[in-house]
Amino acid sequence: MEKSKTQKNKVATAKESVKKVRPLVDMNAKVYNQDGKDAGTVELPKTVFDVKWNDDLVHQVMLSMQSNARAGTAHTKNRGDVRGGGKKPWAQKGTGRARHGSSRSPIWRGGGVTFGPRAEKNYDRKINKKMKVKALYTVLSRKFRDGEILFVDTFKLASPKTKEAKVIFEKIVAGAKLTKTTMKKRNTAYLALGAKDVQVEKSFRNLPNLETGNVRDLNLLSLLNHRYIIISEPKESISFLSAKIK
Repeated sequence: MEKSKTQKNKVATAKESVKKVRPLVDMNAKVYNQDGKDAGTVELPKTVFDVKWNDDLVHQVMLSMQSNARAGTAHTKNRGDVRGGGKKPWAQKGTGRARHGSSRSPIWRGGGVTFGPRAEKNYDRKINKKMKVKALYTVLSRKFRDGEILFVDTFKLASPKTKEAKVIFEKIVAGAKLTKTTMKKRNTAYLALGAKDVQVEKSFRNLPNLETGNVRDLNLLSLLNHRYIIISEPKESISFLSAKIK
């Protein structure tokens, strides 16, 4: 009797822990038009927008991408690279001064630099494709659960007008009830266009709190550097993101 009760208690505890760890998430997202009004819903794939959070994976991929982005142009000259200093400044003995072998020693003015940065250093780090995609999906899932991803059906602008783009952005933010978004000066949102549109890109790129790009260029750093992500052409964009892992 004691064993059976213990087993039942363990099973009940396990079921409760499973329920607490992964709450159910509605995979239907609201779609807005450029006027900030409701334009329907879109069903999101769980493989992209319902991935469990992984601190270590996101941190590793983030550091690797930042390291790969380093230019590595900082360069100093050591005592062998500095011009001059071939002749011994003065005799070794008899002058009463300290002995020196070269005027290009690091302790001399105009001499070489000790342990300074050198351009020969390679900062490149290899990132496996599956790791990179999984980290992207992990952050997308986290932002979707936090309500930080907005879907817009399409943008239509006859000509590049920053004034019109600002009005459209404010309408979308107001429709999503994120009024504090437009108050931040930098890195508020990232606009990921489903298809390349020069008129839209030129219109939105002058807004200081909004960065514009394409869904195909969406990466982990662009997600982490911006609070909100606005994705246009949801069906095409989601199908492209889903195909990354294949």
